[in-house]
Amino acid sequence: MTPAAEAAPVPLERGILAQIAISIVRDRVSLFFLLVLVAIVLLAIFADRIAPYDPIAQSLLSINLPPSVEHWLGTDQFGRDVLSRIIYGARTSLLLGVTAPAIAAVIGTAFGVTAGYFGGWTDRIISRFLDIFLAFPALLLGILIAAALGAGFWNMVVVLTVAFAPRFARIARASTMSVRSEAFIEAAIASGMRTPAIMLHHILPNIAGSIVVVLTLWIATAVRLEATLSFLGLGTQPPKASWGNIIRDGLGNLFGSPWPIVAAGLAITLTVLAFNMLGDAVRDILDPEARDE
Repeated sequence: MTPAAEAAPVPLERGILAQIAISIVRDRVSLFFLLVLVAIVLLAIFADRIAPYDPIAQSLLSINLPPSVEHWLGTDQFGRDVLSRIIYGARTSLLLGVTAPAIAAVIGTAFGVTAGYFGGWTDRIISRFLDIFLAFPALLLGILIAAALGAGFWNMVVVLTVAFAPRFARIARASTMSVRSEAFIEAAIASGMRTPAIMLHHILPNIAGSIVVVLTLWIATAVRLEATLSFLGLGTQPPKASWGNIIRDGLGNLFGSPWPIVAAGLAITLTVLAFNMLGDAVRDILDPEARDE
């Protein structure tokens, strides 16, 4: 399943949350990637205590050292400890990877539910507005916005939020239109319940599962896009560590000192794969029909 795929509306209930947890624990592959993700998150949270060195401290005596007891992943061209930069880079990449899709999910869902519920001119206006952004691939749109706003962490949050929100809106709109035709919605309208209350208490709970699945997959995409934009010099800027700029810095001595690129590449791959595998596991539980297709 791709992040852009439109999911059927799926309710998210407390019993389902327990079922998701049990299913992941029972499945060895899902459990493995969950543990990998937990380990990466803990590294990011406690980077100050876990990292053996200051990630921006330079040493002319330690330039391009191979992995050793003192520097488990070696050092880069400025004598900085690669392991420490990978750990601090996890904080940057995960913070951005979670923050931007979460904000985009809130904004996009609001637009999508509004369009799907009211239909008519409201739907057409919102849909045409969203189509402008959906016409561009997420990476290209991110590059264009980043070039306009400039580099930096919070500019990256804006970039990815703008790139992702229309995609959440499209999924929320399709799911809302499906739920909108259900009898219990008509009953709520007939009872005199106000529109905001219907959206909050009836629409959102019944499409939340779809949004959660897509959110998980887009977090993986955000981590990958952050690395790409930082690699291009449009994202997180040195000396602050991120996996993307670690790879960019390492290109200058790729063959003589490849460990920064290898380490950052593995970190990105494991993180993206973990989020994708968990997203697929959650989707299979919430939407068994998609699993059987």
